[in-house]
Amino acid sequence: MSSAITPASLGDNFGTLQQILQNAASTKQRLDQLTTQASSGYVATTYAGLSASASKTVLDLTPQIAAISNTVSNINAATGRMGVQQTALSQISQVARNVLAQIPALNSLNSQGLATIAASAQQALQQVAGLLNTQFGGIYVFAGTDSANPPIPNPDAITNSGFFTQIQSAVNGLATNGSAAIIATTLAIAASNGVGTSPFSATLNMTSALPVVATGAGQTATIGIAADQNAFAVSAGSSTTGSYMRDILRALSTIGSMTAPQLAAPGFTGLLADTQSSLGSAVSALNQDAGVLGNTQSSLTTQATALQSTSTALSSALGAADNVDMATTLSQLSAVQTQLQASYQIIAAMKTMSLTQYL
Repeated sequence: MSSAITPASLGDNFGTLQQILQNAASTKQRLDQLTTQASSGYVATTYAGLSASASKTVLDLTPQIAAISNTVSNINAATGRMGVQQTALSQISQVARNVLAQIPALNSLNSQGLATIAASAQQALQQVAGLLNTQFGGIYVFAGTDSANPPIPNPDAITNSGFFTQIQSAVNGLATNGSAAIIATTLAIAASNGVGTSPFSATLNMTSALPVVATGAGQTATIGIAADQNAFAVSAGSSTTGSYMRDILRALSTIGSMTAPQLAAPGFTGLLADTQSSLGSAVSALNQDAGVLGNTQSSLTTQATALQSTSTALSSALGAADNVDMATTLSQLSAVQTQLQASYQIIAAMKTMSLTQYL
């Protein structure tokens, strides 16, 4: 005897199919969500997909991490610049000391020996001028805030500049004017910012600002040394422009300007003594500035390391709020894929059922 097929039994079957279809759609939606999470690593691609507490955490921490990252990048660029400056300062100091060591011998040299040391001083002058044009990351590290322009225009031709030729002219008048007058004249030339006299670029002469870097909220640090002025050290002695770099250029130009007639001039010994004293004091001030610069660099490096640690901690907290546990997500993804496949198989089987299967 055959079973009767009633509208009620068919209705129950259709209702079951409809429920399975709804469950499959929900499962498919969950699969899409897990797939997105697995590929992005995030709980949601928008704040709306996060819980209220997670969303607040993300909104609070994201700008803090960005600000710290920006500060660390600035500090790293600054310390890199300072490291390059220290290397250049060390080289300038060595060049100056080499010439300084030769000055005592000038009193007992003949004209040929004097010419040799003068040529050496001119070469040293070009070396120092070139080192003052040292670059790092496309900027001139000794150009102050005007870092796009070289502080010394055409350093290879500095012996043809107004700075050198004016000092040379003054030194040539030693026998006539005496050492005191020559010392005063060369000191005035070295201190001048006048166009055609100063060895430095016009833009560097127009500003006394030194570059700074932001190290935190409302905090900054001076990060460099300009070619025409001291950063931290005070130049000592009576024969100084107040800038050790100007004093070094002046001393090298003075020695580089000496010729045989100066050997017999009454003021020769006095001029040498002043040059030796001024150059020695300039080297000492330079080394002091280099030391302070090194300490500042070390302090900034320590600060950057501490900030990076803070950023790492905040990033971990941020990750806990909006990052998924990848192992759990992949496990759930596999399970949901299996569940969805089973749903599709059931749906396919129910759609192929005929009335004979109810008889």
